[in-house]
Amino acid sequence: MGSLLLEMEFEPSAITPRGLAPPSLFPNGDNKRQKVEPLAGPRKNLQLTVMEPGLNNDGPSLDTILVNYLDTLTQRVNFHLGYPVNICYDHYATLAPLLQFHLNNCGDPFIQNTVDFHSKDFEMAVLDWFAQLWEIEKDQYWGYVTNGGTEGNLHGILLGRELLPDGILYASKDSHYSIPKAARMYRMDLETINTSINGEMDYSDLREKLLQNKDKPAIINVTIGTTFKGAVDDVDIILQTLKDCGYSEDMFYIHCDAALCGLMVPFINNMISFKKPIGSVTISGHKFLGCPMPCGVQITRKSYINNLSRNVEYIASVDATISGSRNGLTPIFLWYSLSAKGQIGLKKDVKRCLDNAKYLKDCLQQEGISAMLNELSIIVVLERPRDHEFVRRWQLSCVKDMAHVIVMPGITRQMLDNFISELVQQRKQWYQGGRIEPPCIADDIGAQNCACYYHKSDYISP
Repeated sequence: MGSLLLEMEFEPSAITPRGLAPPSLFPNGDNKRQKVEPLAGPRKNLQLTVMEPGLNNDGPSLDTILVNYLDTLTQRVNFHLGYPVNICYDHYATLAPLLQFHLNNCGDPFIQNTVDFHSKDFEMAVLDWFAQLWEIEKDQYWGYVTNGGTEGNLHGILLGRELLPDGILYASKDSHYSIPKAARMYRMDLETINTSINGEMDYSDLREKLLQNKDKPAIINVTIGTTFKGAVDDVDIILQTLKDCGYSEDMFYIHCDAALCGLMVPFINNMISFKKPIGSVTISGHKFLGCPMPCGVQITRKSYINNLSRNVEYIASVDATISGSRNGLTPIFLWYSLSAKGQIGLKKDVKRCLDNAKYLKDCLQQEGISAMLNELSIIVVLERPRDHEFVRRWQLSCVKDMAHVIVMPGITRQMLDNFISELVQQRKQWYQGGRIEPPCIADDIGAQNCACYYHKSDYISP
């Protein structure tokens, strides 16, 4: 696709590593800056203040601060392993001219605004694409582009609550933190379901708790890729469990939180499908697909949305979203990314990420490091590094004695090799060349994945 031309011609210089903005985006500023050396560790707080125009400021200029900030981000992007954000994209320059306009997609995406500064046509194109991906007819769905996965979860759970006001919310203990947040916000009863060691919902515990509450409807959050371990709850087993417990389809509502994996699973199997009696699906657009600002997509059945819809004369539209004003830029970024990649490109990304995740897991285990990788997942769980500086340097996410690496589309084998090499060298210092034993994390990732002294001889190949 060609560059978008408006009042000015944008001619970005060569793309910097990992697709970040080049310093030339501030061409008129003070470019007399000190050279920023490659960072050995995480970036420091800039200790900024807001400057007052016209006063004598002894510090660096606005442009100098921004250019140095860009340099810092450019360096640190090669050490971003622990969080599910795809920062590998180069469409920022093409779409940058849109920043001169205020684009607001207030109200229902399918109802035109009374003003022209919106992107609802792009938004509807994105929604149609996801509706087709998740197998629901165009005239049978409703949805919108959200500000992120949390908003999608809040919307999906709210739909379930409005349909089944007395319903109990069921969610596994490995569900995203926004699910118990929704329960608190909506004053819903919450049943927390146990999980297996890989993070997947314990269906026997679900069955037991459903039977205990048979007098009330069930609103079930199904996690398609848990936050830390990447486990996938099986929609079909959950539906069968509901049926076995005597719940008819009008007595349950299923929301699928597919923030990270919603763009992966459909290219592996058809687990997410509105041909099944599910109520809503949400994904995060800035995760696997990639977008420079947080965003998401929420899809539900058109027949359900009337329970939330309220006519608002002021905006000449219907309000059925969580937020009022909505970012009009994000649908364009999503539309551009989907159009540039297509399903073929996304399939390639999925395969590459799955292959690289397996590569990382295998390499860690070959080095005698505890590591686990779930099926259908790109999240490699490993023993928590002992040094906080190492954790911050690689921007890892940690829980208890575990850390994880999320192998996103922009993460290369070279980055993984650098991480493995540095981790192996650091572990020699932490564990004094084998004189101190690494921790046992079998209770967290399974004995077959643990490389402690007790388990490695039985499970880890030399």
